[in-house]
Amino acid sequence: MSDMITADLVDLDLSADTKEAAARALAARMVARGRVTDLEGFLADVAAREAQMPTGLDGGIGIPHCRSAHVTEPTLAFGRSAAGIDFGAADGPADLIFLIAAPAGADDAHLTILSSLARQLMNAEFTAALRAVGDARTAAALIRGDMTPSDARAVASAPEDTAAAPVAASTGAAAGSTARTPEADDPAVAGTGTGAEDGSGGRPFRIVAVTSCPTGIAHTYMAAESLENAGREAGVELVVETQGSAGFARLDPAVVAAADGVIFAHDVPVRDKDRFAGKPTVDVGVKAGINRAAELITEVRGKAARGEVSAPAHTPAGTPVERAGDSTEGYGTKLRKWLMSGVSYMVPFVAAGGLLIALGFAIGGWQVNKAPSVMDHFVWTQTDSWGALLFQIGGVAFKFLVPVLAGYIAYGMADRPGLVPGFVGGAIALDINAGFLGGLAAGLIAGGVVLAIQRVRIPPVMRGIMPVVVIPLLSSAVVGFLMLVVIGKPIASAQKGLTDWLGGLTGTNAVLLGALLGLMMCFDLGGPVNKVAYTFATAGIAVADPSDSAMKIMAAVMAAGMVPPLAMALATTVRGRLFTTTERENGKAAWVLGASFISEGAIPFAAADPLRVIPSSMVGGALTGALSMLFGATLRAPHGGVFVVPLIGNPFLYLVAIAAGVCVTTALVVLLKGLRTRAPESAAAGSTADPAGTTKGTGQPIAA
Repeated sequence: MSDMITADLVDLDLSADTKEAAARALAARMVARGRVTDLEGFLADVAAREAQMPTGLDGGIGIPHCRSAHVTEPTLAFGRSAAGIDFGAADGPADLIFLIAAPAGADDAHLTILSSLARQLMNAEFTAALRAVGDARTAAALIRGDMTPSDARAVASAPEDTAAAPVAASTGAAAGSTARTPEADDPAVAGTGTGAEDGSGGRPFRIVAVTSCPTGIAHTYMAAESLENAGREAGVELVVETQGSAGFARLDPAVVAAADGVIFAHDVPVRDKDRFAGKPTVDVGVKAGINRAAELITEVRGKAARGEVSAPAHTPAGTPVERAGDSTEGYGTKLRKWLMSGVSYMVPFVAAGGLLIALGFAIGGWQVNKAPSVMDHFVWTQTDSWGALLFQIGGVAFKFLVPVLAGYIAYGMADRPGLVPGFVGGAIALDINAGFLGGLAAGLIAGGVVLAIQRVRIPPVMRGIMPVVVIPLLSSAVVGFLMLVVIGKPIASAQKGLTDWLGGLTGTNAVLLGALLGLMMCFDLGGPVNKVAYTFATAGIAVADPSDSAMKIMAAVMAAGMVPPLAMALATTVRGRLFTTTERENGKAAWVLGASFISEGAIPFAAADPLRVIPSSMVGGALTGALSMLFGATLRAPHGGVFVVPLIGNPFLYLVAIAAGVCVTTALVVLLKGLRTRAPESAAAGSTADPAGTTKGTGQPIAA
């Protein structure tokens, strides 16, 4: 870390009052040193990382960090704030702020050095010394490891004319004095102690842990250090596998096998989680590993004493949904994730099939759906043949929609064993005209049946054939019976009723439905509610010959989804002073994202100011959806934004509907943000002006 931080990258009197201002002040020092090439681009990357999860830690520490293409070499800047800056920590503002900048292609050695700093921040003596140092050179030496915390404190308390001597004296040699002992560095013996002999055979209790965070630079290693420290204090053997950006060294299988308990402290899915199946497990976020390490150790020991274990080793250790989430999630949350798992795998088929069908109509005309098979009749020089080819390929893609939906709902519930019965149930739903509703039911039933079979105690000799023979056979038979004999016909009737109802929507009812769908599309900008509306629309056109009402619904949904990012782009253009520099940069990208029907382009704005952006977007989206239905615009393609305007019925009025929603949302956002800005200005003017209308202390008139 010798050149990663220098004295000119240290600000011991950081005057910023917000985390954005603090990041800007420290990043400006990096720019001055040539470590960062684009200040605004780098700050945008820092803000994007901050949006994933606040970087404030208990103990008065803020550690904003990111990997960025605008960083030339791994760099660390440090600032100390007397007033404290809110970085989202539970215990209040941070006075020690570290800005870590890693290049997009940083090598493992540099990332390892950065991780060592993260571990030092768990050392109370180290942070106390940073709060006591009086000059930037000493602070930089302490952070680099050229000076021990005790030497730094000695410098801080020494007379000014002798303060520089320990810095030089401790360079190099002192770095070794802060090195951890071999016992501490060896994970096999880390935390070994006495008084905790509740493992088998009278040995100390053994825990294996995995830590990981989205960036894999700071929190991953801080959680590891915190857990190791707590393990030593508790007298247990604790080994941590850090799954960070520098890669990860897999724990020895023998160490995992000998462990009495497991702790997962992670914000991204644990890699190869099945290795830890069948043991008492505590599964939490990475910040809990930093802030509540001792509690986690107590919790896992309690689970071991009660005999509570995770899924046995011969079955998958949790479903894909469970592996990516919190083990304490309720069934409502899991149900939503199961359904979204199916939808997320279905959407690419919708996009590919829908666009191909739409292009087929555009090239071959509206009668292309009646063309013979291109296997029997295809003329290379005729556009009708090419239109029929595209239409028929798209039709084949559409046939996968319901089976894929059902199969991957079951996959989200029961992992790979759920795929076979899920696909079988989805295909049956397609055959009996149960459609989208049938696919939902088939997926949930298939997943439930597989989970029930997996709970049956199986003799060891049978376990090898369970996943490839027994589970697919039994689950497919049960799902097929239920779909064909028991629930298939009622669901098909319900699907037909829904289709007939949509086909009969006219006038006010159609306009109200368009407004409702517009509200849903703009409520969470790509989240579950948005996806429900989008899936509802795509299910209607997922046939070779969709009804006119279904195509109107698809048009309304896509139009409303384009409004939020386009409105944010327009707002940053017409009233840029109401937005931060980063938001203005995001606004440029939002033009393209909105035009492409990517609602997520408005998320940075909604995250920064949800109370103004989201309601404004919902009003504009509802207006656009209602107008689209009123104008009778139709759309056969499920995606594409302005790039599929030639495929839209009544394209001019359709664009008018979008423009109206964008203008309304823009006006509301500008108005609400303007009110917020003027209120503080008015208060400030009132506190500094005297009754005569002059600024106190200057005698000058207040500027208009």
